[in-house]
Amino acid sequence: MMSVHPPPGPTAVVFDLDGVLIESEHLWEECWTRYAAHHGVVWTADDTAHVQGMSAPEWSAYLAERAGGHDDAATSEQAVVDDMVRALWAGRMEPYDGAVAMVREIAERVPVALATSAPRRLVDAVLDRNDLTSSFGATVSSAEVDRGKPGPDVYLEAARRLDADPRRCLAVEDSSNGIRAAAAAGMTVVAIPNPTYPPKPDAIALAGHVADGVEGARDELVALLDQATEGAVR
Repeated sequence: MMSVHPPPGPTAVVFDLDGVLIESEHLWEECWTRYAAHHGVVWTADDTAHVQGMSAPEWSAYLAERAGGHDDAATSEQAVVDDMVRALWAGRMEPYDGAVAMVREIAERVPVALATSAPRRLVDAVLDRNDLTSSFGATVSSAEVDRGKPGPDVYLEAARRLDADPRRCLAVEDSSNGIRAAAAAGMTVVAIPNPTYPPKPDAIALAGHVADGVEGARDELVALLDQATEGAVR
């Protein structure tokens, strides 16, 4: 049973994928837009904002309905994910500068996990392509839990798989629903606001730290882990 008061100091870090480690949010929007256009429907920025952070079963159901109900959710999901995998192998879905090094550096200090809205097929392909699979102690797609972001489920499951107290986890997020999800799980959020899809002010207010890009996030994580180490020595 957990204590009433959370213990001090982070012992694990949980990363988001899209918009944190890889530059892909614009590709998701491109693929959703292309799928809707194929069915004669205009996909809007409001549609993108609505589905960002949703699990694949959730956004594909929305997309299928939004596109006129010609396909079921499974068909729309497969079409979009196929499109995303093609973008990955075409070299259009690359890690942010310093992101791979950041994950490897942090993984040398504490266990790390991935908590993402991306479907498993794409997650595994991205990690394999960037030689990151072995760096993560756990990877969780929100399709594998009951609720996508902003529900806390994917973050709670990531912590469970690491055998970590969520209250002693740092979470790195870029989007409104991702920040909300990690905060709802009780994690301390290091936010990297996405400049193209900026998080809402109420979401940013939930973050414990706001970083300027990957380099800033790396510095925040290292500083927080250093503080925890110094505190443990005293």
